[in-house]
Amino acid sequence: MTTLQDLTPNFRTIRLLLAREKSHPEGDREEGYDVLAPLTDEGRLNADEWKSHNGFCRVRRFRTGEDDLIGRLRRKPGGQWYFDYAEGDRDDEVGFHLGDERFVTGEYVSITRNGAMHTYQVARVERP
Repeated sequence: MTTLQDLTPNFRTIRLLLAREKSHPEGDREEGYDVLAPLTDEGRLNADEWKSHNGFCRVRRFRTGEDDLIGRLRRKPGGQWYFDYAEGDRDDEVGFHLGDERFVTGEYVSITRNGAMHTYQVARVERP
């Protein structure tokens, strides 16, 4: 049985924090995601390794005043990445071109939650 320690060296823990937006002019360090996923040398999501190890690709959404949501990093046919928390698609959070984005500290990514797009900054990327 494969364990977290057995994963390829390309797996990273990625911390995303809410960037500045109208309702949060300074951003919010208490709202974001922790994602466990394989990355390429350029810092992009590695679809091939994800396919082989997708059961390990996790996401944790955290927000002040709410319980954390634990889910999985998934990929739709056609390549669109999303966060899946429960059966069905009502709770899915879809990444905007996540396959093209670089998960490198300081970069930005966008995620649609409840029909609204929010921008997050990559706060850190490290080995699990």
